[in-house]
Amino acid sequence: MRKILFFGVLFLNLLSSCGGSNEQELVAVGGKVYGGEFKFMSSEKVDNLFPMSSADVYAQRISMQIFEPLLKIDVESMEVVPSIAESYTVSEDAKVFTFKIRKGVKFHDDECFGGEGREVTAEDVKYTLDYACSGLSMNKMSYLLGNRIMGARDFFLKSKKSLPKEGVRGIKVIDQNTLEINLVEAFVGFDKILSHTNLGIIAREAVEKYGKDIKMHPVGTGPFMLEKMDKDGVVLKRNAHYWKKDELGNQLPFLDKVTMIYAKDKKSELLAFRNRQVDLVLEIPVEEIDHILGSLQDAQAGKNVKHRVDSRSSMSMSYIALACQSDEFKDVRVRKALNMAINRNEIVDKNLLGEGWAATNGFVPQMDDYLNEKVKGHPFNVAKALALLAEAGYPNGKNFPVLDFYVNAIEGSAPHKMCVGVADQLKRNLNITLNIKLCTLEEREKAIEMGIAKIWRTGWIADYPDAENFLSIFYSGGMNSGNSVINSFKYSSDAYNALFDKAVKEKNDKERNAMFVKLDQMIIDEAPVIPVLTDDFMVMINARIREFHINSMEQLDFSEIYIKEPRTK
Repeated sequence: MRKILFFGVLFLNLLSSCGGSNEQELVAVGGKVYGGEFKFMSSEKVDNLFPMSSADVYAQRISMQIFEPLLKIDVESMEVVPSIAESYTVSEDAKVFTFKIRKGVKFHDDECFGGEGREVTAEDVKYTLDYACSGLSMNKMSYLLGNRIMGARDFFLKSKKSLPKEGVRGIKVIDQNTLEINLVEAFVGFDKILSHTNLGIIAREAVEKYGKDIKMHPVGTGPFMLEKMDKDGVVLKRNAHYWKKDELGNQLPFLDKVTMIYAKDKKSELLAFRNRQVDLVLEIPVEEIDHILGSLQDAQAGKNVKHRVDSRSSMSMSYIALACQSDEFKDVRVRKALNMAINRNEIVDKNLLGEGWAATNGFVPQMDDYLNEKVKGHPFNVAKALALLAEAGYPNGKNFPVLDFYVNAIEGSAPHKMCVGVADQLKRNLNITLNIKLCTLEEREKAIEMGIAKIWRTGWIADYPDAENFLSIFYSGGMNSGNSVINSFKYSSDAYNALFDKAVKEKNDKERNAMFVKLDQMIIDEAPVIPVLTDDFMVMINARIREFHINSMEQLDFSEIYIKEPRTK
């Protein structure tokens, strides 16, 4: 049987290769199918697909189909696995990482290469990481690498307008397919950072040809290429020269197109799924699950969409950010009072009808190697909250200003309902009035940047499965100083920075996580944010979509999914 399968795969591969680049002649084995269009909707618009400046989850879900980093996280084992790098080694002192770059990986066909893609080399990886360490306005990722790679801090200061030719001295090209990275201090988790979706490999030719327009003209190595991006949505097309194959030897990807369109509201998204206009619904409202697809009579008549609902515990934290240096929230007693006046279980049970898990411990969600139950979260204690507010000069909320509460969400969505619950409780328990201001992500970010927003809804989803990823957003030392992209609430603590520096250098996992628990407790005690809940990543998928898998980091991988209509009776 194995011999038959082997020769079948060989014959089909030969058949497809004889037809040149004609994608219509591709034939898959194992019951899989080439072709078709996969559609889904987004609540936020995406207008920037340059990986180092597309920092929100909505843009990342598209850019990760176009770009690929050196390494990736296996979503089942949560271990680091190869991607553009086929292998790597770590020195005994955990300060030198050496990567073997995979041969045969090509950038997308593009005019910047004369029309045809070229092979990726170690020089491209160095250019990418140099760019990620730079002070260029297009780069929002310097906080990831700048404090860790040898010479990166100096390079950051020298590269505000252009990239110095020599690059970061700690990133060395050994030969065409070998790259070496030298760290300032030992950091055993450095390989996880290199799996960050925003560190997808880029080409110098593309950056130099398109300049700032590269955010609308991405050129990567991934399974899909950009076909169109406009006010209606984003369309990706199949990369016919993608390097990867599945376990049966089928050339990936299977889909011809991936289309993301914008949802006016959650109801319109659900209706589109019901009418078979989209194949996927993200963030299903719990109260809608039973009647999303129409009436009982529709179901009995077989008119509803054949589908499945999939759920996975999410490595995420939904929280309320406070402008810590503003007049309203510079007093830690005020920040603590708000935290203690919110009954998080009530928000989950009443406002969200059981959707999510109350954040009653630390800021970092539960992970396999991190026990957040050791962190003592804010207790729900209205009397104590009122006492703290009075000490700060606002007895029973008197003289505390009415504030606009910036919420980037669709009306009626779970994030909106969460924020309604927060505002209601603060009014009821502290006599503090928040006016919910529904807005786009762009509008919220602009209000924060201008200092207009004093309180806003936001969240953090793990870029890689490590407590350090969550705790790093509160770090304000080194190149993170003044980083308004990550630490937009402007929390700063020398004690926190010192312990964080010590933790990331620690090689012993047990000791390292013990320090992370202390850091997590510091965030609770100093209350720069209000952790509200973690949630489950719940999706509804049309049954015709095969090999679609979700993961705890809420990433979407379309490289192996294919379309096959379910059997009908």
